[in-house]
Amino acid sequence: MQPITPQTDFLYNQIVNRISDQIRMQVLKAGDKLLSVRSFSKEQNVSMSTVFKAYGELEIKGLIEARPKSGYYVKLPPRAFRPVERQDPPMPDLKEASADDMIALVYRHLSEEKVVRLSLSAPSTDLLPAAKLSKSLAEVVRQSKTSCMHYESVQGNPVLRKQVARLCFNWGGTVSEDQVITTQGCMEALVFCLKAVTVPGDTVAIESPTYFGIFSALKAQGLRVLEIPSHPATGMSIDALQDAIDNFSVKACLVTSNFTNPTGALMPDASKERLVKMLAKRSIPLIEDDIYGEMYFDSSRPRTCKSFDRQ
Repeated sequence: MQPITPQTDFLYNQIVNRISDQIRMQVLKAGDKLLSVRSFSKEQNVSMSTVFKAYGELEIKGLIEARPKSGYYVKLPPRAFRPVERQDPPMPDLKEASADDMIALVYRHLSEEKVVRLSLSAPSTDLLPAAKLSKSLAEVVRQSKTSCMHYESVQGNPVLRKQVARLCFNWGGTVSEDQVITTQGCMEALVFCLKAVTVPGDTVAIESPTYFGIFSALKAQGLRVLEIPSHPATGMSIDALQDAIDNFSVKACLVTSNFTNPTGALMPDASKERLVKMLAKRSIPLIEDDIYGEMYFDSSRPRTCKSFDRQ
């Protein structure tokens, strides 16, 4: 970027116009990070207040965004969101397919790099701090007396369990390390929970729609499914669940209270508290899948249903 030169126009307007032109010509693209206010001020020999005002104007125009503790970034331009043209695709031949067949289809191309894996709850590896993780792993191996080549406790590494117990404070819980069990993934954890509170033939209430892997887990345990409708913003309908447990023998309830997959719904605290009290009154175990609880963009982490549990 060429230095700013004095003109009749205000300096901040010059900055706004030039950065706008670079974004329009795609010299700066969506996601690109701009220079910090201090660096821009030093490089272009203008005051920091001028840069602040220019960046503020670009934010108002919707061209850039400020990310807390990170800096300023180019936003995705509105023209990128073009309406999808309606087209009637040819009707395929109808044929029956099992849930297992559909799941296999989802995972068939999982290893292809060009495929966007919407079926996985995992970020792109480009977003992960690989270097820091590698350094931490190497440090753990060095500190281990056996270089981490021994069997861990069946319940999980004590240091890890202690750290998980400390993090429980964020969602309003008080849990000791002895109450924590580590697993090889969320689905294994759900299976352990289902095995602990149900037997084959029992009915489990789940929200609908929900993550397809949950159906496979329930099927593998020989359990019956009772689908409870959910709202895309507030999650499982507590009224519908109340009606269901009044009319069916429900042995457990499985719910994702925070940012459920696939709708992204966040259950309000009042609904979480009502859900806990309702199930506690009937002595129905609640299996809460809080896999996405830490992925919040608000000022504080959402609470869990567990935080309202008194029994």
